[in-house]
Amino acid sequence: MQKQTHKKPIRKLFRMLFYTIVALIILSVLIPLLYRWINPPFTSLMLSRKISTGASIEHKWVDLKDISPYLINCAVAAEDNNFLGHKGFDFGAIQKAIDERERGRFRGASTISQQTAKNVFLWQGKSWLRKGLEVYFTFLVETFWSKERIMEVYLNEIEMGKGIYGAEAAAQHYFKKSAKNLSQQQAALIVAAFPNPLERNPAKPSKYLLRRANAIISVSQKVGAVKFDDKSIDSARERYKKSEAKRREKIDGQLLDI
Repeated sequence: MQKQTHKKPIRKLFRMLFYTIVALIILSVLIPLLYRWINPPFTSLMLSRKISTGASIEHKWVDLKDISPYLINCAVAAEDNNFLGHKGFDFGAIQKAIDERERGRFRGASTISQQTAKNVFLWQGKSWLRKGLEVYFTFLVETFWSKERIMEVYLNEIEMGKGIYGAEAAAQHYFKKSAKNLSQQQAALIVAAFPNPLERNPAKPSKYLLRRANAIISVSQKVGAVKFDDKSIDSARERYKKSEAKRREKIDGQLLDI
């Protein structure tokens, strides 16, 4: 009888732990699903910055149609050329990042989908746990949201300065205009500051920021207008599949030569 008495609290503990894990999994799926239609009121990034710096939050949600096409175009050009083609992860970019790291140089490989998942649902910092959760939430985002929705959330929630989140807040703060009316140069300057928005000011750009903005414009002109219709997305996915097939063939060829 005494053994059974001791076992009851342990069983109860495991049962509670099991139910907690199941509830967290359901919640982790339910929230991204709801965000397919509901705009996120705040993000984990906003909360963490608020706690760590105490900075006020400038943020105003606008629909994607009310954001300059130049900003959309520049974001794809600078952050994720294959955004429309991949399903959350750009394996070619990951391979390039690995190759660059072996040469002692750092190159980012996170897609816009990954950045969106990280900014909305996760904390900042580097750890295997956070990276694993980033993969999980990126999969959910790509499963439940359209590419258009991913871009809309991305451009409304990304950090664009100290306490400044989203295209509308950045446009108003730096250029005293709406996100819809940003010029190509202004859009490029905002995107050029993405890697380090807390230390770069698009309204008072350094020589480096100007050079990077001009480079982004050059790439954006090659990328062309970003369209979210089915035909454009199907075409982008077909191009990505072909590029991935060529990349794998090249890797297989290199392995055979070893």
